[in-house]
Amino acid sequence: MLTAYTEKETVMADHRKLGRELELFDSDPLAGAGLPFWLPAGAAARHAVEEYLRELERRNGYQHVVSPPLGRPALFQLSRHLDHFADDMFPAVAFDDDDQLMLRPSLCPHHALVYRSRGRSHRELPLRIAEIGQMFRAERSGVLGGLSRVRVIALNDGHTFCAPSQVVDEVGRELRLIRRAHADLGVRASSFRLSLRDGSAKFIDDDAMWAQAEQVLRDALDRAGVEYEDAPGEAAFYGPKIDIQVRDDAGREQTLSTVQVDYDKPARFALDYAAADGSRQRPVMIHRSLAGSMERLFAHLIEVHEGAFPAWYAPVQLAVLPVSPAQDGAARALVEAASDLRAELSFEGSLGARIRQAALRKIPYVGIIGEREAAAGQVSLRLRDGREIPAQEVSSALGRIAELVESRSHDLHG
Repeated sequence: MLTAYTEKETVMADHRKLGRELELFDSDPLAGAGLPFWLPAGAAARHAVEEYLRELERRNGYQHVVSPPLGRPALFQLSRHLDHFADDMFPAVAFDDDDQLMLRPSLCPHHALVYRSRGRSHRELPLRIAEIGQMFRAERSGVLGGLSRVRVIALNDGHTFCAPSQVVDEVGRELRLIRRAHADLGVRASSFRLSLRDGSAKFIDDDAMWAQAEQVLRDALDRAGVEYEDAPGEAAFYGPKIDIQVRDDAGREQTLSTVQVDYDKPARFALDYAAADGSRQRPVMIHRSLAGSMERLFAHLIEVHEGAFPAWYAPVQLAVLPVSPAQDGAARALVEAASDLRAELSFEGSLGARIRQAALRKIPYVGIIGEREAAAGQVSLRLRDGREIPAQEVSSALGRIAELVESRSHDLHG
């Protein structure tokens, strides 16, 4: 059964403070509010997570696409974003009267265009496409902060186009993928909610469509054994959604992952496929994000792990410390042998100071090479949690680290 994490948690560290201390990301007034930039350490961790998500999606039937972050106003008029989401969008840039472009607030209009780039058959369905793509929100400066509220968002997004009879199974499949991604990343859901519309005018007015989509999501949640609560007023403007919540550093909940069922855009974009009987049928569009935006995800990961990421996406996985200059050659050879890891050398300062610096940087593994280790082709490991591993063959030490990284273990030694 999928259940939410409900134990009382201690207040987590502020990701903005840790981000500065660990040199993960920064911001500058000259760049603008809500526009953080990722420093080398943060970019290394983010790239490792992005590669993982793409590979997880690929292994589960997704094809990856790349779409432009802008579109003509007509695109967002067709998708109804301009009707229901205009306050959160940046204004159009006009090159001349007939040539205007807008920064997109969502990837789904472009993915609908990917689907309709050619004719589709029922044999292709479900068709799953995914992208880590940029979108933009015109957030007011007063609500911006760190990575949790930004104006440029890199979303782990995906859309499945399927026959109506396939929707419940596909939603259940996405819930299982989300659980897998969360486990590997070290994320624990605090609650699941079914976000529904209320009586306000911000939602598309189509009672039959809403009832159908809501029932599909309830069926999928029940089949998966997920405990959830209804959240009126929290739906997307075009349909209900499942929101997977996590707690932030102040004990408040925020949405990290979502699964949404959409009957509106396939009709708006005139999407269809050739059914087995030769008729043209309308697909259903499922929106989903396994891990949300890279910005909000890392705001949470930095806090929940207090900067000590699991070794598989730690910015530096292994720091190699020669005790004296006489072991520099052996240390360089070890780093070269660790080409599959993010490894670096540390020469400057006393051995004790270098060990303390590695601990402050939350590096999972420190490899120490003294006179005896160098002579024997060995390395002594010191783990981030304080454990020390006696000297062993370099190949054995690297093999064990690589095995734990490859398995995405959260244990540094096993």
